[in-house]
Amino acid sequence: MSNFNRRDGFTGQQMVVLPNRVINKIIRTDPLLGHMYITQIGYFPKALFHYRERRNGCADNILLYCTGGKGWYIIGKERYEVSANQYAILPATDLYMRYGADNEDPWTIYWVHFTGTTIGMFNKTMKITPQRGPGSIHYNAFALKLWTTMYQSLEKSHSRENVINAILCLHAFVASFLFKDMYLQEPAVSSGKMIADTIAYMKEHIDQKLSIETFAARCNLSASYFSSLFRGETGKAPLEYFIQLKIHHACTLLVSSRIKIKEVAALVGYDDPYYFCRVFKKLTQTTPKKYMQLNLGKAQDE
Repeated sequence: MSNFNRRDGFTGQQMVVLPNRVINKIIRTDPLLGHMYITQIGYFPKALFHYRERRNGCADNILLYCTGGKGWYIIGKERYEVSANQYAILPATDLYMRYGADNEDPWTIYWVHFTGTTIGMFNKTMKITPQRGPGSIHYNAFALKLWTTMYQSLEKSHSRENVINAILCLHAFVASFLFKDMYLQEPAVSSGKMIADTIAYMKEHIDQKLSIETFAARCNLSASYFSSLFRGETGKAPLEYFIQLKIHHACTLLVSSRIKIKEVAALVGYDDPYYFCRVFKKLTQTTPKKYMQLNLGKAQDE
């Protein structure tokens, strides 16, 4: 194992651990709330070298929702891989357990520890077993709103009202994964219009370097979910489509103006003209110089 393995301390992370004294006080006052309640909640973005080992398992259920990157977990002797748009519920168990982020593409995860006096019965009813494995899910906006409410309630204070509010939200949060088809939210506009607007935005910013995250944020979607919608409409990944638009525009500039190749490269967002030439040749099977010579020759013949 790498010496860089760590439990937390990631840039931009959020985490709240509910003290036992607070939990015990709430349960004594309101026994019904003791059936299922939060013990910890957190968010680890791009959690490079994230790693936890629990030799004697965990008394809590652990729900991990991966919105980016990749990770893995082991329960007993079984290993499972987790990637973006997947979740896993690791049940309360005394089996050996460990989990962590992928070293090359570390996961971004929202996570919640929860337990209760009837957690064993709950897991049996919901068929949450160590062998259950991760599940795939579309971008779960509903769950993330609930996660934010739970986190903000517990971060603000451990007052009775805040803790109860978080506990009640927890039930709907878990349900949105267990019964995911009932909670699917369609985009505010049709995917077709959304993708058309994105392509128009690409053309307007053809001279810039834009990321998938930029396109997705404009649509208020996760990068992975936006990419799946875009590919479904166009047959291509967003950045692949954007690069093709750039090269198509470069072709027009090469035969309609008398500017240098490095200037054409800059006009379509490439600071390095040599890299631009490699991309151009990969897509057109010829170099910018040969393309310009060939097409200028045709224009003169006409």
